Amino acid sequence: MAKDRYQDFAERYDLFHEKFGEHKPVYRTFFQKLFVENKIHSVLDCACGTGHDLHLFHSLGCEVVGSDVSDSMLARARKNLKGLNIKIPLHKIDYRVLHKHLKRKFDAVACLSSSILHMSDKKEVIRAFLSMRRVMCENGMLVLTQGTTDKQWKLKPRFILSSSKEDFSRLFVIDYTERGARYHVLDIPHGKPKQDLKVWYVDYEQMLLKDDYSKLLQLAGFSNIRFYGSYKFEPYTKKGSDVLIAVARK
Repeated sequence: MAKDRYQDFAERYDLFHEKFGEHKPVYRTFFQKLFVENKIHSVLDCACGTGHDLHLFHSLGCEVVGSDVSDSMLARARKNLKGLNIKIPLHKIDYRVLHKHLKRKFDAVACLSSSILHMSDKKEVIRAFLSMRRVMCENGMLVLTQGTTDKQWKLKPRFILSSSKEDFSRLFVIDYTERGARYHVLDIPHGKPKQDLKVWYVDYEQMLLKDDYSKLLQLAGFSNIRFYGSYKFEPYTKKGSDVLIAVARK
């Protein structure tokens, strides 16, 4: 059996987010407005990780299902949700074959936090988009988010402080390649008792940016593709945006 590549840091992945069950107001408001205006009542988070967005979508009154390719991530999600007495169906599924395992359809499919960047090439991205589209209701909605933007790809900063809290900081040290990047993640604890520095990394073999998504989503049959550069619905700009959000219709 192949080793779960996320096994060693599933628990640390939670540190990307707020305390489980808490969400930044601007992030919550973005999805609340998006779902209300588009009459979204059911959501599949197809790369749900440790469950933070599952909780958010549930708190917005949606019927929610989560899936992920990692047993370790799903185990952590179950633990997190159980801690708040929330029951959400979770499934181990590669998002390239959702349609082979899920017999129902959803108003929206979410693939957040750079999750699509784990695909090794554009053919696999299209395969994933096609599978996501097949489990959507008619006129269903796809939502993608990532932190790497055209601005970052042009400037190629080596160091990015991702999080700085009272007891913890997270620093990205980035090695760029011609097509992708390796994000070395340094988790730095503060205060006492003294704790060890934790270091891990995430590889993105192929970076995807606005123009890539526009083309690939169209090839997969999506239309009405919109791009935002913040969770305030500000238009995406290649020169200035620090987040890339894509919303598309089936």
